Amino acid sequence: MIDMALDHGSLEHILPVSWKSQITAWLAEDTPSFDVGGFVVGDAPRTATLWGKSQGILAGVPFFNEVFKQCGCTVEWHATEGCHVETHGGKKALATVSGPARGLLEGERVALNILARCSGVATQSRRLLVNLRSAGYKGIVAGTRKTTPGFRLVEKYGMLVGGADTHRMDLSTMTMLKDNHVWSRGSITEAVRAAKAAGGFSLKIEVEVQSEEEADEAIAAGADIIMLDNFTGEGVRVAARSLKERWAGKKQFLLEVSGGLTADNAESYICHGKVAERSFMGSNVADRRLDIDILSTSSIHQGVPHVDFSLKINVDKGTGPEISS
Repeated sequence: MIDMALDHGSLEHILPVSWKSQITAWLAEDTPSFDVGGFVVGDAPRTATLWGKSQGILAGVPFFNEVFKQCGCTVEWHATEGCHVETHGGKKALATVSGPARGLLEGERVALNILARCSGVATQSRRLLVNLRSAGYKGIVAGTRKTTPGFRLVEKYGMLVGGADTHRMDLSTMTMLKDNHVWSRGSITEAVRAAKAAGGFSLKIEVEVQSEEEADEAIAAGADIIMLDNFTGEGVRVAARSLKERWAGKKQFLLEVSGGLTADNAESYICHGKVAERSFMGSNVADRRLDIDILSTSSIHQGVPHVDFSLKINVDKGTGPEISS
């Protein structure tokens, strides 16, 4: 079973109050001056069909809706966000957009670009998650902060629709101390102490390490999350088990693996920890401990193929073909 944020409610409710202003900015970028094409078609009422032309996970519905709302149009969906679009070699009608002809064409390209990109991220996220769950991994599958400037909200949203964890949204939501931070401060211990002093109790601290020795120093200093960066699959298994056993009952921390993970090799990083027994309601229950708590990768959002969509104005039969800008 895959427990996703989408299963618990509409993801539109997670968006910040500022998100609609980004839509306004993207529309302004696409029409900075006169829209001669809009003049040509005018404001006669029309309908258009959103067609899915390749397989993938549908994601980005709130953004698509808002684009057309700002263009004076309405959207009626025939598919649900998060569903798998099956085209069977052809195309599938996913939504009907209604409004003035100019508004339909004004919003078309912006809306399709957002939908294609967001759906591509969701599709790649779901693919990796399904593969890892099928291989027995029960931990967290996450993206990274390596997102497109100005488009992070859409890409992070796509990760959620796909079932992945977004990881930290920005520099303010978690402190990650990487090699440059440590080198600049002098040591892992000093870097963690400084971060704790400034961040307080509510801000988690993650430390990127290159060896078990560095991991030990970070754990001893009080880091919440230890990232094993660019370890090999075998190196991860050895280091993860060693660290979890050595610090068992002494310090609580999460282990994250990142660096070079893709849908093709992620399974090699799965570490099935030892089975431990615990008492539950008078009975002994066997638990398999997770040696690796988090697998994070930029492969679910960097360079992923887009899902193909098109928007075609509906024309009465016999009067001409479907048209689009």
